[in-house]
Amino acid sequence: MDEDSRFGSLLRRYQPFLRGQRGLAENTVRNYLTDLACFRRYLGQEGLELINMDRRMLRGYLAWLATEAKAGAGPSPMRQRSQGYARVSIVRKLSALRSFYRFLVQEGLFRSSPVPSGRSLQVKVEKALPTFLGRQEVIRLLEAPQDSSVLGIRDMAILEVFYSCGVRLSEAQGIDLPDINFGGKEILVRGKGSKERWVLFGDPTQAALLRYLQESRPKLDTGATPALFLNRYGRRLSGRSMELLVRRYAARAGLKDGIHPHTLRHTFASHMLEERPTCE
Repeated sequence: MDEDSRFGSLLRRYQPFLRGQRGLAENTVRNYLTDLACFRRYLGQEGLELINMDRRMLRGYLAWLATEAKAGAGPSPMRQRSQGYARVSIVRKLSALRSFYRFLVQEGLFRSSPVPSGRSLQVKVEKALPTFLGRQEVIRLLEAPQDSSVLGIRDMAILEVFYSCGVRLSEAQGIDLPDINFGGKEILVRGKGSKERWVLFGDPTQAALLRYLQESRPKLDTGATPALFLNRYGRRLSGRSMELLVRRYAARAGLKDGIHPHTLRHTFASHMLEERPTCE
């Protein structure tokens, strides 16, 4: 049996190992197998075998990932231009390789894994700096909706909640009418892990919400949901729709590309340290 056939045979035994002993979800199993396909291709191109694994071979593989074009030439968000895989992808592939070699130890091919642990061999991941808007950019964004229309009034309230409260997309999408306390100027939101917290808002957000509730939401409401923000059919506005409207108004305001709800969350955190824009 040649090395590639042997690799394939081991992969077929590896899948039940991931599902059974590791208890991984089906999507995770597929991701592991996809990442190992790169390693299989590397072995074939370099004329190496699984048994050859040592630190030198591992570093060669990592260097290959950093420079080698992905199978099926074409642009991909996981690539850093034409210079191989992004660091975050390399880290994931290294994790998959560690898991595979632990399986090979169980299969009796090694006494201990030749792939160093994460503590002794790490790949640094470059984290992008968070993007946030300047004061004048926030003013232009908040003024972008056409506040004379039903949806424009709604969208102005959504932008105010994102900016004034610093909430995540899923949190804004999940707000219900009873969650708003106008007396205390606060909203109950449910974050990661279903954890609840109160977030405060100021006068401009209160004015935008009250106008939406008085002039806009009644025209959208069909009684189908207690959701705060409704779509044109009276149902809860989806997170995808919220994301798209933020991008649309950012473009209308002449802002840079890549503005999304999380940008407003970063902006909220940044402006907490400063005086809020004069539009308030």
